[in-house]
Amino acid sequence: MREGEGQVARPEFRFAPVILAGGSGTRFWPRSRRSRAKQVLALDGERTMIQQTVDRLLPVAATEDIWVVTNDLLKEAILDQLPNVLREHILSEPAARNTAPACALAAFLLEKTQPDTVIGIFPSDHVVKDTARFAEIVRAGVALAASGEKIVVLGVPATKPETGYGYIEYGRSSDSVHGVEVHRVKRFTEKPHKALAEAFVASGNYAWNSGMFLWSVKTLTNAIREHSPGIAARMEEIGAAYGTPEFARVFAEIYPLCENISIDYAVLEPRSAKGEASSEIYCLPGDFCWNDLGCWSALHEHVADCGPEDLAKKNVFDKTNQPCVDIDSEGNYVYAPGKAVALVGVSDLVVVETEDALLITTRERSQDVGKVVAELKQVGREDLV
Repeated sequence: MREGEGQVARPEFRFAPVILAGGSGTRFWPRSRRSRAKQVLALDGERTMIQQTVDRLLPVAATEDIWVVTNDLLKEAILDQLPNVLREHILSEPAARNTAPACALAAFLLEKTQPDTVIGIFPSDHVVKDTARFAEIVRAGVALAASGEKIVVLGVPATKPETGYGYIEYGRSSDSVHGVEVHRVKRFTEKPHKALAEAFVASGNYAWNSGMFLWSVKTLTNAIREHSPGIAARMEEIGAAYGTPEFARVFAEIYPLCENISIDYAVLEPRSAKGEASSEIYCLPGDFCWNDLGCWSALHEHVADCGPEDLAKKNVFDKTNQPCVDIDSEGNYVYAPGKAVALVGVSDLVVVETEDALLITTRERSQDVGKVVAELKQVGREDLV
């Protein structure tokens, strides 16, 4: 289902997905740049990352209830790519302030206009293969979030000791909603070292933090007021101006004063510190074939679409590469649009060519590509970032 097509089987509660689209995607350089970050790129097909995000939300949300928080550099591209999302619901941050202020912004604006709403927070640059299961889990999460002051997180089954993800420790299943198991959350741990990540996976009661959350407007605004009163005070000012001629000015002046902090650190970790019984944080299984596409090696894994035993052997080429010749080569990712590509005796490389840049790294080091952007800024090559 794509934006503008018919929508079916929405939750019985008003549901407003908030798509976070303000990142710069530096680890996907040189394709991703400030003005065309990865969320507005089609990395694995014809639809861009943000279009795919909207597509999988349409079975559970009305287009007019979708919100996007982005930045000035990406706003026009997003307006072009999402023509059916209300223009006034595509908000451009005056300054990047991480996910807590972005989530709070949507919550405080909805508190003024549609207070009886469940908010869903969704990153704009993830991929989900099982979209039917995704919709099923989101419907269950909306129902749970609407049933009281509950915070719902979607936890992806941790299948390997990935050190780049946050982890959720959960307890025994306490209930079910719409046939979906519900677990109480014990604690959150951000990006553990390898040995700790291995212990988490071995324990069987940890999930990756997908960055997808559901809560009522009241729950989120109250949590911000409790745990981040500085952000709350500024959002009260912005919310009070919403719908008035003063909104643009107040938004531009006040928003940059917010603390630069993630929603995990601002709300989830201090709330989980209350203890499993009183924190009211619940985890639903994100078993819908999720990938956060954090770097080129993750894209290789996603596009290769094979088991781990075959991944190291599979070469992945852009669909426009013709012919593709590989001789004694395996596990490479190559993006060089419209060119013939020949690989001879090389393994585990990432090669990405654009009109003005060429990246050559290994799959193992692809997490470090963001450092290239930092170096280019340092030497004054802003034209390349």
